[in-house]
Amino acid sequence: MMDRRAFLSKTAAASVGLAVLPARLRAQRSPNDTINVAIVGLRGDNKGHPTWTDRGRGLDHYEHLSRVPNVRITHVVDVDERHFKTSLPFAKEKWGGDPATETDVRRVLDNRDVDAITIAAPDHWHALITIWACQAGKDVYVEKPISHNIVEGRRMIETARRHNRVVAVGTQRRSSPLLAKAVQLLRDGGLGHVYSAKTVISRPRDPIGLASNGSVPPGVHYDMWLGPAAERPFNEHHFHYYWHWQWEYGTGDLGNTAVHSLDAARWLLGKSEHPRTAYCSGGLYEAGAPTDQKTPNTQQATYRYADGTELQCDLRNWFSGPPEAQGIFVFGSKGWMKVGDDEVRVYFGRKNEPGPTLTSDEPPDTGQEHFQNFIDCVRSRKAPDLRAPLDEGHFSSTLCHLGNIAYRVGRSLTFDGSSERFVSDEEADKLLGRTYRAPYSLPDNT
Repeated sequence: MMDRRAFLSKTAAASVGLAVLPARLRAQRSPNDTINVAIVGLRGDNKGHPTWTDRGRGLDHYEHLSRVPNVRITHVVDVDERHFKTSLPFAKEKWGGDPATETDVRRVLDNRDVDAITIAAPDHWHALITIWACQAGKDVYVEKPISHNIVEGRRMIETARRHNRVVAVGTQRRSSPLLAKAVQLLRDGGLGHVYSAKTVISRPRDPIGLASNGSVPPGVHYDMWLGPAAERPFNEHHFHYYWHWQWEYGTGDLGNTAVHSLDAARWLLGKSEHPRTAYCSGGLYEAGAPTDQKTPNTQQATYRYADGTELQCDLRNWFSGPPEAQGIFVFGSKGWMKVGDDEVRVYFGRKNEPGPTLTSDEPPDTGQEHFQNFIDCVRSRKAPDLRAPLDEGHFSSTLCHLGNIAYRVGRSLTFDGSSERFVSDEEADKLLGRTYRAPYSLPDNT
């Protein structure tokens, strides 16, 4: 199968850009027109029908897209063909549709009838698929974090702009009316001068233990799964879901879970920029149990912006405090607020006098609203109307990358947001990108 560079040479898209695209991909679309979407990454268990508590993010994409009027899921892409016999029948039974299956995303990107793709693949594939899709004239919904590293995020933005693509990010809290109310309260001066925010997250996870290398399971296209990552023997702890805890493929739970809260906190603070400094402590605390995990399960990250505004993240996968201690906390000169999933509580002064409580009268399906917003922008071609545009996704993903880099080098770092490099720190700069395994390289000309 040709790589994307060969594809671009064949179609001349690199030189003439949008001119080679069908008119329906360039112009505003009617709400009655069908939008053809391919889902990249389905997952689920391989023991039968997935359960509601054990389903891959791609199944969520399938559910949400199937509920958007005049959207047709034309393809499902997965490198593990076993999911075509378990997860896909489950999805078709629940939500309908009859998409074609494919194991190589490049074949779908070659299909001019596909208007957009959604990406629920592992982190190390997000940037490459997004860039290929933009070059092929597809709009993109990419899961968080948008990238595996900081260099990739900037390259994604440049590519989306050059090819005039609509690229949305799966930070669905941006579609929460309750969070929007809290943001508006802060913009209206409800807490006075806002100087700090903190997000406290507990996602209990048991130790993953040890697993031996083994044979590649039948139906798994392992070379394609590895993609840009270094070649290594197959190991279940470097594969489905466990990849989150290996630096080669994942970004730890900062990128997996905390990115949602960090994105929300940054929106509350009104910061569409990179922090000036980052520090992160923590560790992998498994009560002495041996584990294959490489990423930490406990992290305390602190970010400081150029104006002195501070953002903190307390993330724990091991034992932690009570549920009521979790949430997003915002501090201002008049008082503070706690932002939860169902309500926002405000307190004033040193006596913590109760202020307004914000709620949603009829909480919508935020995930559904988020996908609807993406499709609406695909139709209108108005990328500025995205609730979670790629630029914002890059700022939030970079917070996760900065925290992980500070943790890995073991010291506070100073970051130059304009150049997206560290100040006088060659060791940290080496972690801004990665080494790519041919032919899965980041294109030089995007």
